[in-house]
Amino acid sequence: MAKLEQLIQMAEDELTEYSSDARKIEKLRRKFALGLNARQIEALKAELIEDMPKGFFASLIEDNRQSIALPFWGIAGLGLLFGISLRQPLDFIAPVIAIPAAIQVQRWGWQLEAKRLVLKTFEQLEERMKNPEKIK
Repeated sequence: MAKLEQLIQMAEDELTEYSSDARKIEKLRRKFALGLNARQIEALKAELIEDMPKGFFASLIEDNRQSIALPFWGIAGLGLLFGISLRQPLDFIAPVIAIPAAIQVQRWGWQLEAKRLVLKTFEQLEERMKNPEKIK
């Protein structure tokens, strides 16, 4: 599990750079190929597939994390605005709830996207191991 977490962390680091998914996968593929053999890749891939949440909400968060977090940021901002301008202490409850919710949605979506990137990299590595003549 520690190795998988390390690989997911590497993928999260790649997500911070602005580039295409193909470029990110290419960079990760090089790093993964140096440290893993075929059996490890298969075992880690099976563990990752088992660990990946399945369902509508998880896929929605993975694909649209920023769009889903946006209303929470808006509620937090309005709560701050009304709390300060109208001097309503009760309006500060909205930011207290909405800011952690928005951060959690963003964090979960980021982790899901990194896991998906690792999974795609594993699949590409397996494909290259099965068909080495197709390497460019």
